[in-house]
Amino acid sequence: MTPPSRPADRRESGNPATQAHINQTVKQQREQKRQEKLAEYQRQLAKRRRSKVVWWVVGSTAALAVVALVVASFVFAPRSAPTYGALDSAGAEIEGVETFENDTTHVEEPVDYPQTPPAGGPHSSAWLNCGIYTEPQKNENAVHSLEHGAIWVTYDAAALSDDDLAALKAHLPSTYVILSPYEGLDSPIVLSAWNNQLSLDSASDERIPEFFEEYWRSQNVPEPNASCSGALDGPGKL
Repeated sequence: MTPPSRPADRRESGNPATQAHINQTVKQQREQKRQEKLAEYQRQLAKRRRSKVVWWVVGSTAALAVVALVVASFVFAPRSAPTYGALDSAGAEIEGVETFENDTTHVEEPVDYPQTPPAGGPHSSAWLNCGIYTEPQKNENAVHSLEHGAIWVTYDAAALSDDDLAALKAHLPSTYVILSPYEGLDSPIVLSAWNNQLSLDSASDERIPEFFEEYWRSQNVPEPNASCSGALDGPGKL
C-alpha cells in the first residue's frame, strides 16, 4: 500500500539543513500571510473609523446648519404687524388729539376741507383701499375710508428719513390703515381718524399706538366694520 502524499509545503528533505531551510521558509510565508491579513484588517478598521468620523462631522454640520436656519428664521423673519382692539373704543383721552364734527355726505366734486389733512366730512362714494402708498392720495377717497374705521397716517416726505419711515410703519396694523405722504403738513406726521386727529414730530412718539388703540376700527365711526378694500387703488400703492 502506497503511503499518502504530503502537501508540497510539508514535503521533507533528507538533508537536515535543507529541511530546516524549507521549514523556515514555510514559517516566513505563514507569518507574511498573517501580517498581510492583520494589515488588511487594520486598514478596514481604520476605514470604518474614518467613515464614522466623516458621517459624524457631516451629521454635526447638518444639525448645526438646521439650527442656524431655525435661528435665522426667527431673527430675520419680518416683524408681525401689531394688533389693536376693534370696535372697543373706550373714550381714552390722548394728549394732543383734536376732535371735530363732520358730516358724511357723498359728493362728486372736490371738497375744501377745514382740516389738513381732513379728518372727516363730505367725501367720494368710492373709498380708498387701505394699504401703503408712496404718493399723495385724493382727500375725498381717503375720507371715505375713515368713515369705515380706517386710520390715515400722513407724513411729510421731506421731514422723515428712511429709518423714521420704517419706525412709523412698525406701528401699523395689517389692515384698516392708509399710509401716504401728504403735501402741506404743519407737522412731520399726522394721524387722522374720523373726527379725531393727532399731529406728531417723531415716529417713535408713544402716542402713536395709543391713538390706534383708541380709534382704529372704532365703533363710533359712521360705518363701523364696512370694508376697507375692494374699491379704489390710488397711485403708488405697494
